[in-house]
Amino acid sequence: MVRQSTRNRLEFDAAAIYQYPEHLRQWLEGLPNQPGVYVFHGESDSLPLYIGKSVNLRSRVMSHFRTPDEASMLRQARRVSWIPTAGDLGAQLLEAQMIKTQQPLFNKRLRKNRQLCSLQLSDAAPQVVYARDLDFSSSPNLYGLFRSRHAALEKLKSIADEQRLCHGLLGLESLRSGRGCFRAALKRCAGACCGNETISAHQQRLQAALEDLRVVCWPWPGAVGMVERGEGMTQIHVIDHWFWLGSVSSEEEARQLQRASQGFDHDGYKILCRPLLSGDYPLIPL
Repeated sequence: MVRQSTRNRLEFDAAAIYQYPEHLRQWLEGLPNQPGVYVFHGESDSLPLYIGKSVNLRSRVMSHFRTPDEASMLRQARRVSWIPTAGDLGAQLLEAQMIKTQQPLFNKRLRKNRQLCSLQLSDAAPQVVYARDLDFSSSPNLYGLFRSRHAALEKLKSIADEQRLCHGLLGLESLRSGRGCFRAALKRCAGACCGNETISAHQQRLQAALEDLRVVCWPWPGAVGMVERGEGMTQIHVIDHWFWLGSVSSEEEARQLQRASQGFDHDGYKILCRPLLSGDYPLIPL
């Protein structure tokens, strides 16, 4: 117990005394205590080292002082820049966009996933469909967003096992005419394949089990402006079919943003869906 306590204290002390290289200190003076995105730059003007976001820029950037594991990145850093936002939502949107477009060296890289897929439910077995072939922002009866076909089918199998659904009716295995599936004999399937449950009841149970994964269709005819107000700053985030077009300070600027189709944005959907539908932010139809 004493040894563990001593080790923890030493680790804490090492973190507490770690300091930025002196040449970075000049960039800390103007850091505001407000939300935004910050960037650590190295020798290259076009390739950042690291991009992050916080509801308090000064606090977050200063926290790097106490992170010895980041010493390698900090040794390469030559300056720090930042972009204030009205709130956390604007910071999340800007950070995701900047990481994808600038590909900083020390961030987990975000790339457009050509295999992004979902489960589409119809009267027949669920089908795996791809965002490259179908507009996920306006297509009904989609459930879940998956990085691969394998991930989608594994999720379907997991739900089937939890709910005693039929693998055969779900298209996960073949059924012989006039015979139930093997899992029905083991009581792992409720028996829609052999008459112990109606197909309609099976379908209803499947849909209920998938409901939490439903991909929400874009509920407006066009773009909307999402108003986020912070201390001394207001931004209008312009969103069209779950795609963030940019953030501006006036309704006039919002109406001037281009509406070019960019395809379904997985990251944008994850960031925006709950806040947009919550009613917590004023919306401006555009």
